[in-house]
Amino acid sequence: MEFKGVCTAIGSLPHQDVDRACEIVLESFPQIPAWPQLPKRNLRENMYVQVSEGMPCLVLDEEKGKVYFQTKGDISGELEKFYEKIIENKVDYFKISEDYAAGFHAFMELVRKTLSKEGEGTGILALKGQLIGPISFGLTVTDENRKSILYHEQLVDAVVKTCGMKARWQVRRMKEVFPQIIIFIDEPYLASFGSAFVSLSRDEVVNYLNQVIDSIKSEGAIAGIHCCGNTDWSILMDTKVDIISFDAYSYLETISLYPEKLKEFLSQGRHLAWGIVPASSQVMEEEINSLIKRFEDGLKLLNSKGVERERILGNLLITPSCGTGTLPVEVAEKVVKLTRGVSDNIKASYFRG
Repeated sequence: MEFKGVCTAIGSLPHQDVDRACEIVLESFPQIPAWPQLPKRNLRENMYVQVSEGMPCLVLDEEKGKVYFQTKGDISGELEKFYEKIIENKVDYFKISEDYAAGFHAFMELVRKTLSKEGEGTGILALKGQLIGPISFGLTVTDENRKSILYHEQLVDAVVKTCGMKARWQVRRMKEVFPQIIIFIDEPYLASFGSAFVSLSRDEVVNYLNQVIDSIKSEGAIAGIHCCGNTDWSILMDTKVDIISFDAYSYLETISLYPEKLKEFLSQGRHLAWGIVPASSQVMEEEINSLIKRFEDGLKLLNSKGVERERILGNLLITPSCGTGTLPVEVAEKVVKLTRGVSDNIKASYFRG
C-alpha cells in the first residue's frame, strides 16, 4: 500500500465524550482513521490495563488504581486454562470489552454507519488500531513483589501471546467493517533499551515483537511499531514490521544514524510514519509552515546520508509524535489539526500528480 503523506493518529485522546472523540478522528484523519483510546475515562482505558483482560493471574485493583500479577503459590492451573484458549485458537476469548475500550466499539459503529451512508465516497484507505506492546507492558506491570513481569519465566510468554491475540481480535472485528487494517504496537519502553534498567537482549526484543507482528499479519493486516522516544532503530528494522512510527519532531537525527539499514528497510516497500507534530505543549508554538520546514530539513538530512528522497516520500505517513491522552483538550485538538494540515500540505506539494 502507498500512503504518500497520508496522516493518521497514534491513538489516545484526552476526551471523555466517546462520540465526540470518534467524530474527531474520522473528520481529522479521513483516509486512515484510528479508534480513540480514552485513558481519562477510567482506569480500564489506560493502555496497560486495556490489554490485560483475559491474562492469567492478573489482578485489577480499581480502588488503588493499579494492575499486577499474583504469582504466589501454584499458578499452573490458571496457565493451563490460558494455554487451552491459545491452542484452541479462541480469539474471541481475548476480546477488548467495551468497559476497556469504549472508543473502539463506538468507532466501529460510526465507521459502519458512515460507510453505509457514503459508500466508497468516504476516501478511507484503511482503519487503524493499536495496543501496548509486550515489552512495554512487561516492564511496566509487575508481580505482587514489584518485579517486572517481563522477567517472570512462566508469565512472559502469556503476556506476548495475549498481545498477539488482542491484536488478532481487533483485526477480525475491524475487517467486519473495512478490508484494510493497520495495527500499531506501542512500545514506549524501547527508549530504555540498552540502559542499566532493562536487561533484555536484542534477540529477545526482536523475538517478542515478531511474535505479535506475525499474529497481526496472520489476519491479513499491516503491522506497525510506535516508539515515541529514542531507541536503537536498527532493532525495529530487523523485525518483520511494515511501518516504523517515530518522533520526527525530537529524534529525527537518531534515525539518520542508521542510513544503510534505513535504505534496506525502505527498499523493501516498508514505511516510516513521521511524528512531525509534537504531542506536547510545544505544539502551541508551532504552525503548519514551521513543521513543514522541520520535515523538509529532515528530508535533506536523510538524503545527505544517502537515503533517496523519492524512496522516503514514497513510503511516508504523517502522525503526531505520540498519543495525546494526557494533554489538555485544546492542546490535543491543535495537535490533531496541525497533523491534518501538515499532511494536506505535503500531499499538495509532493503528490499532485
